[in-house]
Amino acid sequence: MNNSTASPQIIGVIPARWASSRFPGKPLFRLCGKPLLEHVCDRARQCEQLDQIVVATDDERIEKAAQSFGMEVVMTSAEHPTGTDRIAEAAARFPSATHFINIQGDEPLIEPALVDQLASQLGADASIDLITAASPLQDTAQLQDPNIVKVVLNACNDALYFSRSPIPFARVADSVQPLRHIGLYGYRSDFLRDFVQWPPAPLEIAESLEQLRALHHGARIRVVLTDHEAIGLDTPDQVSLLENLLTRLHETQNTTQP
Repeated sequence: MNNSTASPQIIGVIPARWASSRFPGKPLFRLCGKPLLEHVCDRARQCEQLDQIVVATDDERIEKAAQSFGMEVVMTSAEHPTGTDRIAEAAARFPSATHFINIQGDEPLIEPALVDQLASQLGADASIDLITAASPLQDTAQLQDPNIVKVVLNACNDALYFSRSPIPFARVADSVQPLRHIGLYGYRSDFLRDFVQWPPAPLEIAESLEQLRALHHGARIRVVLTDHEAIGLDTPDQVSLLENLLTRLHETQNTTQP
């Protein structure tokens, strides 16, 4: 983790709430002997471009657990409608910070190098309001899946649109690579403050996609392309898959360490 106090100051925020409708108590569910949240925090600590990392939660059980494995915790309201609102409340505690990275609290395999790439680009280009990531989408079934968000880009790798529908429509086969959006976000601090004050936009309501509010207001959303597939824990059915992937990751790390 970068301890430099030089500008920009970039803080990683990991939102974690107890009351998930599909998986209550998910942040403290144990995978390979450790809470899900601890796996995420361990990966975040490997980032080199973050000046500080905090957990933002509304639950004292999560607060106590996060503190037990050395994390700084910011308590936030239980009434937030979205994770971005929780990030914004936590961000208000750090008035000197210039940027914030929203690290999803249910993705124990998040790639530290990808977080660093977003942080570096965001900090280096003041014209970027918001930054996120996407990976190639090869599976036709995933292209049709409304739970998997797709994105299309311009020549500068800025987002043109996000949708739950298959985009673009491939009238000419194999003319463009479909992209799967990865829910990792970085915000310029002033943009984050503005964003949570805007009401939901019509397209945002239609698609149930928060990032469309930013596009509605003319924001520039940079999209970093990666081969990393962010796999999160959404339901108990995914526990076995994630434990296998975590075991493989730890075995690989152990064999590559001197």
